[in-house]
Amino acid sequence: MARYITITLDKRDITCRARLLDDEAPLTCAAVWDALPQSGSAFHAKYARNELYTLVPRITAAPHRENPTVTPIPGDVCLFDFEPWEIGNPAYGYEPGSQAHAQQGATDLALFYGRNNLLLNGDVGWVPGNVFATIEEGLPELAVACNDLWIQGVVGETLSFARA
Repeated sequence: MARYITITLDKRDITCRARLLDDEAPLTCAAVWDALPQSGSAFHAKYARNELYTLVPRITAAPHRENPTVTPIPGDVCLFDFEPWEIGNPAYGYEPGSQAHAQQGATDLALFYGRNNLLLNGDVGWVPGNVFATIEEGLPELAVACNDLWIQGVVGETLSFARA
């Protein structure tokens, strides 16, 4: 039986529903499912193009590579596992004391809402993410909100992941 999660832009009250890809990424799905609910400040990716994400405490049970991609498509939901040194660069703009600077590192839970994404970071090269879910309901509305976040800014917005 399929398992689902909801992903919500809290301030804008926009929710989508994603199906976990248990067959393609069983370890990642299990790790995320067990760690839910998760919520944090929303960020629009500088490098990837059409990506919205949040940083949460590191999900240590998540595998380093499972169902990876560097070219996510609209509706992909990915997990990225970061060591502290990988995202603490001041150029990334994370506030001191934020999850990006946590001693144990951080997990990035991300969704992709448009085409032509490329996970290439000028500092470290390719940044593969584990695709663990696919958005099946609410992607068009979410994409409109994500574009608005790109133009208007993400200040005050949170991104929440929960079991459906």
